[in-house]
Amino acid sequence: MRLALAEAVRAGERGEVPVGAVLLGPAAAGRSEAGDPELGRVLAAAGNDREASGDPTAHAEVLALRAAAAARGDWRLTGCTLVVTLEPCTMCAGAAVLARVDRVVYGAVDEKAGAAGSLWDVLRDRRLNHRPEVVMGVLADECAAVLSGFFSGRRA
Repeated sequence: MRLALAEAVRAGERGEVPVGAVLLGPAAAGRSEAGDPELGRVLAAAGNDREASGDPTAHAEVLALRAAAAARGDWRLTGCTLVVTLEPCTMCAGAAVLARVDRVVYGAVDEKAGAAGSLWDVLRDRRLNHRPEVVMGVLADECAAVLSGFFSGRRA
């Protein structure tokens, strides 16, 4: 989560909403075999980039998922863990499900747009063909503070 927080801070410095995401290889998820080249490896890291790119889908999670898939040469991110500073929205939660990540770990709760247990629960919806494990509240206060600081600075 500390790596994701660093990505969030960098995004905020660029004027983006400070959300960061990291995609960890299977070893980090506890599901790797000996000799796996992804053993304990960070496959991708990203921060929000909607403002700079003009792309409404350029959320940190989507960018990290895209980069990890490119690095692996496969859209299936089975065994991987997505770590993000803010609870994923419906788009990002859906992307994590479609990418087949095994686990989603997030920090701050998003009561306005969260889709991992707050407003919706896309990640654990039994109607979907894949349901990642969800770990919430990791460094939640620190993740929330980065967001609060960003928005309070914009209102001042």
